[in-house]
Order: sequence, then C-alpha cells, then structure tokens
Amino acid sequence: MVLLFGAIVYWLWNTILPDLLGVKTIKYSQALGLLILCRILFGHFGWRRNNDKGRFGQNFKYRIKNMSEEERQRFRDEWKRRCGK
Repeated sequence: MVLLFGAIVYWLWNTILPDLLGVKTIKYSQALGLLILCRILFGHFGWRRNNDKGRFGQNFKYRIKNMSEEERQRFRDEWKRRCGK
C-alpha cells in the first residue's frame, strides 16, 4: 500500500504542482519520503485501527457520560462562553 500511495503522490506532484506553483519535480524515492513524513506529522491519514481507544470521540463520550450534573452544567456554560450561543 505504501508503494502504491508513493506512486500516487509522485504522479500527482509531478503532474500538478510544477505548472501550478512552479516547484521542481520530485523522484519516486522523494515521494515515498514525503508520504512517510506526512504520516509522522499527521498520523494515520484517518484510518482507524479497531483497538484505538484513545481517540478524541470515544474519550470525549466517556468523559461526558461520567460527569456529574454540576460538571455538565459547568461544561455547557464554558462552551457558551467560548463559542457564543
């Protein structure tokens, strides 16, 4: 999969960006490096593993579910203060 995505990045970069932005073309190995760098910086590209328990949505739901009514009201008030009505 990584090799295929590397080929896609290579093709898209060399097809679109030189004419659009005036950047240099890249080699296939540079495209793979760019893909790996993006994965390091930005994570899993939105793909989830079944054992991901620390994701924001699941953690957030768990925290809200276990709040007392007073904590929920403080949360709502803070949300309104920061974001408006």
